[in-house]
Amino acid sequence: MSRIGKNPVAIPEGVTVDVKDNVITVKGKLGELTQEFSDVAIKVEDGNVFVERPSDAKDHKAKHGLYRSLVLNMIEGVSAGWTKELELVGVGYRASNQGQKLDIAVGFSHNIVMDIAPEVKVETISEKGKNPIVKLTSFDKQLVGQVAAKIRAFRKPEPYKGKGIKFVGEQIRRKAGKSA
Repeated sequence: MSRIGKNPVAIPEGVTVDVKDNVITVKGKLGELTQEFSDVAIKVEDGNVFVERPSDAKDHKAKHGLYRSLVLNMIEGVSAGWTKELELVGVGYRASNQGQKLDIAVGFSHNIVMDIAPEVKVETISEKGKNPIVKLTSFDKQLVGQVAAKIRAFRKPEPYKGKGIKFVGEQIRRKAGKSA
């Protein structure tokens, strides 16, 4: 049995979980998320969510832990929310936002202006002497990760000087340059 899948997911105060016709809906103070599921049974009992698989088939085993993790992420998202922070490392790299428009300058001839999804709250932090930080917050973990990956893809960190857009706390494997 899946070690992750067999653990129940506790439902905190202020969160409601509904299961109907292979669709699970989680509502909380920050928002509402829905997820379609197949090959597993999801039950809500005694303030816990249980994910059970019908057999030991390979496909059922694979989805058992997956759907349990998805339900956990949904419950944590609508109750506490998810945050990703990106750091712009490089001389002249800047970030600013006006509402849901993110404007970043990362060494190209023009600034990149990106519209951020309305579910994601964007904030830029610029302090003198420190690298600019872009902070993304939402109740949907998948959406926050997707938006962060899209921003990071504009200028991935390079291994020689470490310049680029990286996640806060991410370690960049550095390479030695040319030997003189």
